[in-house]
Amino acid sequence: MPGQPRDPRRLHTLLRAVIEIAFIIFLFYANLLMGEFNRTNGAGKTLVVALHDIITRETLTIAVIAAFIGYIVFETLRKKL
Repeated sequence: MPGQPRDPRRLHTLLRAVIEIAFIIFLFYANLLMGEFNRTNGAGKTLVVALHDIITRETLTIAVIAAFIGYIVFETLRKKL
């Protein structure tokens, strides 16, 4: 049967990892976006300007590295508990 995956558990594990890493990246960018709208950054800033300020190559690199580290830490804790 060529249409079925060889090991559904492996596919499930990979899909769970991708979802958890994406969620960590989402939380990272949500935190940065909230920081753009505090008093120190000035009033009248639009969402588009704030997104332009926070979505850069550097922040994406930090987010991906932090997401992988977070995933590894939580997966280790999940296995130990």
